[in-house]
Amino acid sequence: MSIYSFDAEKISGEKVSLEQYKGKALVIVNTASKCGFTPQYSDLQKVYEQYKEQGLEILGFPSNQFGEQEPGTNSDVQSFCQLNYGVTFPLFAKTDVRGDDAHPLFRFLTEQAPFGGFNTGEPSGKMLDSFLREKLPAFLEGDSIKWNFTKFLVDREGNVVKRYESTEEPLSMAADIEKLL
Repeated sequence: MSIYSFDAEKISGEKVSLEQYKGKALVIVNTASKCGFTPQYSDLQKVYEQYKEQGLEILGFPSNQFGEQEPGTNSDVQSFCQLNYGVTFPLFAKTDVRGDDAHPLFRFLTEQAPFGGFNTGEPSGKMLDSFLREKLPAFLEGDSIKWNFTKFLVDREGNVVKRYESTEEPLSMAADIEKLL
């Protein structure tokens, strides 16, 4: 099984097979417009612009599951991303990425790339870890998505290669992306 086994709804409402991305390296990320990590949209767009001609696609999946930080409609999300961050990579419809209603793609991603913990040696990692331990300890259990902007790197054959937690900056993925291109 690979990510090509899944369908998803684009932000425009069109249902697509992820098989259309066969042969491309992918970054799949759950996003939100009102999160402390929202500025990562800017660096995700930079990564996309730097590597898209070499075969990289970034697939953004907005989710309202973390502090209700994606409250708007799909149209609101698309406008926000384009106006504030110049996002041109594909965005998908708002999606549940954890829990009983999690999209099967995200269940697959988290099975293939388990949670490895936050880098608590970094301020943002320490902050998110402490916040979740205090306010939402159940979120730290298992391998599910922990917060917005969890990123998964997928190779050209649809295999999940690596998971990057919310606190890891998109530009830190560059060396791993280049290995796949």
